[in-house]
Amino acid sequence: MNIIVDFNDETQTLTTEQQILVENIVKKTAEVEKLEGDIEVSITIVDEKRIQEINKEYRDKDQPTDVISFALNEQSEGELNVVLDPDMPDMPNILGDIVISVLHVQKQAAEYSHSFERELGFLTVHGMLHLIGYDHMTEAEEKEMFSRQEDILTAYGLTR
Repeated sequence: MNIIVDFNDETQTLTTEQQILVENIVKKTAEVEKLEGDIEVSITIVDEKRIQEINKEYRDKDQPTDVISFALNEQSEGELNVVLDPDMPDMPNILGDIVISVLHVQKQAAEYSHSFERELGFLTVHGMLHLIGYDHMTEAEEKEMFSRQEDILTAYGLTR
């Protein structure tokens, strides 16, 4: 498995170590979820104004949020092993885009009394799970998704 993380920090606030953390969390999520093949994910770190614009444009919610995911492959969990285009088997499976608000990372880390890195990792995993088909529209889905998030963060060693 080869994972490409297209990382863009529009805020220019994350350290190199924090960027590496995000990339490693993406890879750990793919490993724990047993994704196969070549995978590409885009991660963009934005300010509050930008995430509010995105949230309004795509979700019709005129307020900032912590993380938004745009899955390019709408499918159920576990279906990522399929080659998407049989005519181009060497192309990576482009899962989609994750947009994270750096201010929300800071605020939520303080609110939950854990590190900036823990919250950044949590939102990265949350976004990744959305890209591969998890959701939290029902109580059962939320329980499963949040349990997976904790499993992945614990496997990575990023605990509270």
